[in-house]
Amino acid sequence: MAPSVSAAPARPPAPAPVRPRPWYRQLYFWVLFAIVSGVLTGWLWPAAGTALGPVGTTFVAAVKMLISPIVFLTVVAGIGGVDSLGRVGRVGLKSLAYFQAGTLAALLLGLLAVNVFRPGAGVHADPGTLRLEGDAARYAEQGADESWWHFLTDLVPTSPVGAFAEGNVLQVLFFSVLFGVALKTVGPVGAPIVDGVHRLGAVVFKILHYVMLAAPVGAFGAMAYTIGTYGISTLTGLGRLVALFYGTSLVFVVVVLGGITAFLRINIFRLLYHLREEFLLVLGTSSSESALPRLMTKLEGLGVRRDIVGLTVPTGYSFNLDGSSIYLSLATVYIAQATDTPLGLGQQLGLLAVMLLTSKGSGGVTGAGFIALAATLSTVGTVPAAGIMLVFGVDKFMSECRALTNLAGNSVATLVVARWERVLDSARVNQVLRTGMPCPEAPGERASAPVPARR
Repeated sequence: MAPSVSAAPARPPAPAPVRPRPWYRQLYFWVLFAIVSGVLTGWLWPAAGTALGPVGTTFVAAVKMLISPIVFLTVVAGIGGVDSLGRVGRVGLKSLAYFQAGTLAALLLGLLAVNVFRPGAGVHADPGTLRLEGDAARYAEQGADESWWHFLTDLVPTSPVGAFAEGNVLQVLFFSVLFGVALKTVGPVGAPIVDGVHRLGAVVFKILHYVMLAAPVGAFGAMAYTIGTYGISTLTGLGRLVALFYGTSLVFVVVVLGGITAFLRINIFRLLYHLREEFLLVLGTSSSESALPRLMTKLEGLGVRRDIVGLTVPTGYSFNLDGSSIYLSLATVYIAQATDTPLGLGQQLGLLAVMLLTSKGSGGVTGAGFIALAATLSTVGTVPAAGIMLVFGVDKFMSECRALTNLAGNSVATLVVARWERVLDSARVNQVLRTGMPCPEAPGERASAPVPARR
């Protein structure tokens, strides 16, 4: 009898190549088209553009509706899936350490730029003639009521329901961490709850997919309202300050953040292109919070561990505000220059120390950076607080750059913390950046939140 020959194991069929969607079916194309259409509408028909304001605010409200549940589910499931609670605390401390270093670098770059180019020189505004009116007065009043330690006192919510109802990301994060830690410590009793969190997360991310279908409509309404209400001509009066702010922010992203990603062996331009849909969404809505859920999904798709994403990104929205920090240092010294208020090196270093604190918790929505500026001036007392009227007219245009820079900074921060934890696979990240397709889950990596498939 002839000896039996064992058959070679059958190879699994090669996966069918994924054909990329045509450019005209990509979300970023329609958001970009909506932004351009909104600018033209607000410019040519200002009344119609102003009337479209509720369209943009409704879309932003719909996204914010999902932020608190997504943060809660991602953080709780992330902590429930780790093998050690010590790792959670280590990630949190490393995130805060990096955030403080990033804030300091952004503030220093802003101070350097405003002292070199001096955009406020020659304005000679009389502080006695400046009067706070309208929204500027309301923002200034809120800023005056903010103490330098407000971000610590606001950390603990009066009730979990209140934190979710108000959409306070920092308070939701605080409660989520406590809930996740408690869930982990009860052992097998909490296993069904963790499984339920995974299932509920799949439903919430599906809702997010439905909401994002309206992103072009929301961007159109928000941009039409901005141009129709404030007008493009508003930029001409303070063009030097606006141009300096955008230029400084660009230098920060390309040079500072680019240098950090180069150390991680990641190309900053590929990373920014990978997040193009999120950047266009922020540009259209002037709110970095509108892109928070999608940013977390994209970072998980790069292969970053989900407990790191769940802790770093939401915390960064309150503690890692690079764009807001550049704005604070630029605007504060600009007001001093415009009102002929002398500021020596020691006084500017004192301002820097105050801004390290007042910059915290100023992210998320339009106007928050302006409130932080008012809080800074009220705390220091050296620069006339009424001087914020000098920059109020163009604050809406600068808020978009703040949000864009904040988004870039938090994206890089998450990669840095992952590298610090020695779990960042740069080759894996680069593969995703080259192909545009999220990486499959690594073997043994427990999912802590569903990553919706790209459509």
